[in-house]
Amino acid sequence: MQHASYQPAKDQKINWSLLSRIWPFLRESRQRVAVALLCLLLAKASILAIPFILKNLVDNLDAQALQQAIPGLIMGLVIAYGAARFSTVFFGELRDTIFGRVTERAMRTIGLRVFRHIHALDMEFHLNRHTGALARDVERGTNGISFLLRFFIFNIAPTLFEIAMVVGILLFNYGPSFAVIVAVAVFTYGLFSFRATEWRTQFVRELREADNSSNSRAVDSLLNFETVKYFTNEEFEAQRYDKLLAQWELARRKNRLSLFTLNGGQAVVIAIAQTCMIGLAAAQVQDGTLTLGDFVLINQFMIQLFMPLGFLGMVYREIRNSMVNIEKMFELLDVVPGIVDAEDATPLLVKSAYIRFDNVSFSYGPDRQILKNVSFTIEPGQKVAVVGASGAGKSTLVKLLFRFYDPTAGSIYIDDQDIRAHTQFSLRHAVGIVPQDTVLFNDSIFENVRYGRPSATDDEVSNAIHLAYLDELIGHLPMGRDTLVGERGLKLSGGEKQRVSIARTILKDSPILVFDEATSSLDTKSEQAILTSLRDIARDHTSLVIAHRLSTIVDADNIIVLDQGEIVEQGSHRDLLSRGSHYATLWRAQQKHEEIQTR
Repeated sequence: MQHASYQPAKDQKINWSLLSRIWPFLRESRQRVAVALLCLLLAKASILAIPFILKNLVDNLDAQALQQAIPGLIMGLVIAYGAARFSTVFFGELRDTIFGRVTERAMRTIGLRVFRHIHALDMEFHLNRHTGALARDVERGTNGISFLLRFFIFNIAPTLFEIAMVVGILLFNYGPSFAVIVAVAVFTYGLFSFRATEWRTQFVRELREADNSSNSRAVDSLLNFETVKYFTNEEFEAQRYDKLLAQWELARRKNRLSLFTLNGGQAVVIAIAQTCMIGLAAAQVQDGTLTLGDFVLINQFMIQLFMPLGFLGMVYREIRNSMVNIEKMFELLDVVPGIVDAEDATPLLVKSAYIRFDNVSFSYGPDRQILKNVSFTIEPGQKVAVVGASGAGKSTLVKLLFRFYDPTAGSIYIDDQDIRAHTQFSLRHAVGIVPQDTVLFNDSIFENVRYGRPSATDDEVSNAIHLAYLDELIGHLPMGRDTLVGERGLKLSGGEKQRVSIARTILKDSPILVFDEATSSLDTKSEQAILTSLRDIARDHTSLVIAHRLSTIVDADNIIVLDQGEIVEQGSHRDLLSRGSHYATLWRAQQKHEEIQTR
């Protein structure tokens, strides 16, 4: 399975076959592309006509020619010149407007595909990702596709067409000398540009990676600003960030100097070619071979040719940069999730919500065994609690039930259906959870609760808020239920966030409920109130409770005690206490701790 390390090596060649993966986005808008190309041809025809109009205008402005000029010819040529200039701009703008819809739709389609793909990736990928760098790669990739589509079709191909037309016109009208100069100049310019651009691609990649690293470091530090302040590590964070900025600065300097080399070489080629063309044309005007109009025509063609040619060098460089970005985005799309639905997977049908763990083992690697042959059942409507020391594997059971991971051995069944044989969507839809660490969206309390079931009505959301005892909190807030909770819910306390999470799970109304230390952040008064509510809610549901406070699960139908990934005992609260073993030891330790705290 591929994971988050999908960055290409610095010396890896650009994969031009990526163009075949972009083509389908154009195929969806074939008619718009055809109309845009027609506008492009009309614009190019207009710009090629301009030098001929100028030649005739200059030749007819000659003193001798003026005496023989057809009345109105000069004015007609002036109007034709203006019309050609206008047509060039008009058809160019019309082309961009029509094709803009194509690029915007392509960016939307690919952006949505990447977004969905990232959400489909497994837990291991997301645990190893760098959010800032990932967001930059997606943003650059979608923008790169827009640039590539627009400029490859409307700049590189048309410029090559225009070069061919100019060489042909010069060859046909003025002989091989001018055509050879243009052809040699274009070939030299193109060869130098492509070689130099290939050479400097390594510096572009270095800059991208340095930018990703510094941005990722900044995002990570800001997301954990509380921890930074707790340990007074502001300067430490600044120093770490500055080291990455120093790498970025060096990479940017290399990139800038390589760009200077490229631009300087291109300028030399253009200057030599234009000097040779103008010199040859001036000499032929002097000996009477060419007219002043011919001189103007040749000069105008050189201007029209080398302006887009100079731009072509920039476009090629940017296309190379865009291909680097697109390459990274498509490599992200090529990351295969570790957990996928079977080809014949069907929706999970939950009737009685009977759960069975059958000899389940799980490890994160050969040297990190978490669960060992764990077997237990949860009867329909039962409340089963799992307790044990930290690291015993309690929360891993929840991750396996949600199929964030698959067991390395054994199986999990719901109503005697192996969960691996059914779709992940239907499985997770059937299980509601109140996690230990609640992270909220930067939205209102009301909308964070509605997230449990986005299609719920306002009354249903309000009822869930009431059942989670959130009314009192909302009543004390200036904006009530519309109060924004801040990024990751940081404006709320831990207990308040857990109550929002409980309300969200109530609203989801799944037949199976999981509480992963759901009251760990609540004070005693709030805990008892919510426990009463949770008992009412769970009455008609199958419940799995991961508990740290043993006082919250004394009413459980079955309590499973885990120790180093194995079930060491199970039974009711009273039964386990009477045995005087692991559970009884945990109970006495917690009771003693609570007594000390209440003194």
